[in-house]
Amino acid sequence: MTGKVLVILLALCAVGAGLSMYYLQVYGFYYEVEPRPGQEVTLVPQGSETAEFIAYDGFRAIDADSSPIRYRACFTTTLDLDALSAAYAPAENPEPLTAPAWFDCYDAGQIAEALENGRARAFLGAKNVHYGVDRIVTITEDGRGYAWHVLNNCGQKAYDGTVIGEECPPRPEN
Repeated sequence: MTGKVLVILLALCAVGAGLSMYYLQVYGFYYEVEPRPGQEVTLVPQGSETAEFIAYDGFRAIDADSSPIRYRACFTTTLDLDALSAAYAPAENPEPLTAPAWFDCYDAGQIAEALENGRARAFLGAKNVHYGVDRIVTITEDGRGYAWHVLNNCGQKAYDGTVIGEECPPRPEN
């Protein structure tokens, strides 16, 4: 009798732990980013290091304090894609990161397909929004825009434990 109770108790604990981990990964740490009209979407001009604001509408974003690369955003813009390509720095090897399914305006698979088919272009949105993390902004032909964070070269070195080197700025102290 005691063995059955222990097995049931252990199974319930395992199910509870699994459900808790799922909730925390998909919902728990995320929060909606409070909109700041005119200040959320930036692109880095070619030959510059400083990002500039661009015109946009319908901004929605989520973020989490648990990781610097959990940021995802959606917006629309009326700016011409060819004009943006001529003025702003392209992102190298953009690979959209997935978002929780409940953040329905952002679909990494569709964004990647649009980039692959040439229906969208990716730009450097901002450098070092957090230490070692850059923002990538992708805009499609029909004016839909998406943003996410990726580790840059210094961030990859800092987080995998290799020596950062002189080409990276010093890591800020907490």
